[in-house]
Amino acid sequence: MKYLAALFLLPFLILPAFADQFQAPTDKGTLLVSISTEPDKPVLGDLTKLKINFINPKTNEIQEHVDYKVTVTKDGTPVFGPIPLTHTSEGAVTIPVEFKENGEHKITVDIEGLLFQVIPPETVTFTETVGGAPVQAPPDKNVGSCIIATAAYGTELAPQVQLLREVRDNVLFNTSSGTSFMTAFNAFYYSFSPAVADLERQSPIFKETVRLAITPMLSTLSILNHVNVNSEGDMLGYGIGIILLNVGMYFVVPAILILKIRSFRK
Repeated sequence: MKYLAALFLLPFLILPAFADQFQAPTDKGTLLVSISTEPDKPVLGDLTKLKINFINPKTNEIQEHVDYKVTVTKDGTPVFGPIPLTHTSEGAVTIPVEFKENGEHKITVDIEGLLFQVIPPETVTFTETVGGAPVQAPPDKNVGSCIIATAAYGTELAPQVQLLREVRDNVLFNTSSGTSFMTAFNAFYYSFSPAVADLERQSPIFKETVRLAITPMLSTLSILNHVNVNSEGDMLGYGIGIILLNVGMYFVVPAILILKIRSFRK
């Protein structure tokens, strides 16, 4: 279901979505966390401002009153924090961090309270490559996971869920446009996917309906695992092709069948 919606939004890959700001859900999907740095590329020995926003995925607006911790590590060694459990009433914070080495750093944000109430800890991790690319959400299984498909098939190990993950990690994340698209799309997907997944768990009939609905989409997405996507042009070309296939299966074919049935009845 995630990728079905994504296919119809794929043409927007040509737009510079979230160029300097990245967004990902916590591992349980309660909040979205966006992060950016100032300057965009940290300078060794200078203070870098980490700008973090907590976002309600249902309203896509800043979530006020969040209790959080922030930790920055390099190769598993703490560079900054973890800071004590801190409360933000505004839902947006700026934290100064000094990077002393080039290389990959992990920025981990832990959420432990929401609206003055303690919640089970939730985590999201970003990667900042000092001396290289700017901060980004990594293709981790806990970030942008296929919640709806996982609920439909009962496990993340189901072949159908693995297919979605492989397309995301091995195809979309291999291009900058695909990565930008997934970052922007996560904000949309996580505004409804937890509720849909809950309905699937509560209703076997609804779960089967979702399975049937996403089967054609899975068949078209499998194409991406058998082609070489080596450029932004390839990504856009194959993306548009898959959009057209899905439009045909989900809209054109049913419309033709309905028209023929009506014509036959007359």
